[in-house]
Amino acid sequence: MENLRTAETLSVRQKKEWGEILTGFESRNRYAVSDSSGREVYLAAEESSLLARLFLKVMRPFSMHILSPEGRAVLRAEKPFRFYFHEISVLTAEGAALGRVVREFSLLEKKFRVFDAQGMELYSIRAPLLHPWTFTISRSGLEAGKITKNWSGLGKEVFTDADNFSVEFPSEDPVERKGLLLGALFLIDLVYFEK
Repeated sequence: MENLRTAETLSVRQKKEWGEILTGFESRNRYAVSDSSGREVYLAAEESSLLARLFLKVMRPFSMHILSPEGRAVLRAEKPFRFYFHEISVLTAEGAALGRVVREFSLLEKKFRVFDAQGMELYSIRAPLLHPWTFTISRSGLEAGKITKNWSGLGKEVFTDADNFSVEFPSEDPVERKGLLLGALFLIDLVYFEK
């Protein structure tokens, strides 16, 4: 997790799947994660069943494996089946819990809360109605960072659900909290942009 330790921002690019574009069937999500210099530091790959992707869509359970470019496991994110109150748990490669991200009910904004492994709230994440692509990360009511969905280009936005994101981590956060916020980014993509 050394790349997370030194990162202030990361860019996450979802890889487009030609089979999905041509057939319309939802395939497993795959992502390339790069640092601010554009160097690829992680790969992320969804593990889920075809039936879950076809019938459960955003409610589906899955595991997201975050790997080094050499293929070594770094983190794992686990999302259970949920109708609305989606959540994701983030674990180390060895299976130790880092914490979880939980979607909250809200009519006028998109809201999540981030908890550490002991259940203490670390952050709230919110996107107001008029800025639906910018998710502000707040700590104790003060803005500390953000997750942003970036414009992918007309063709990619219209014909695929492959998205580009960036995450600006709160300054001087430990690597475990950065891992949690990376998990939050994958949950946000699934819940709001996989349609």
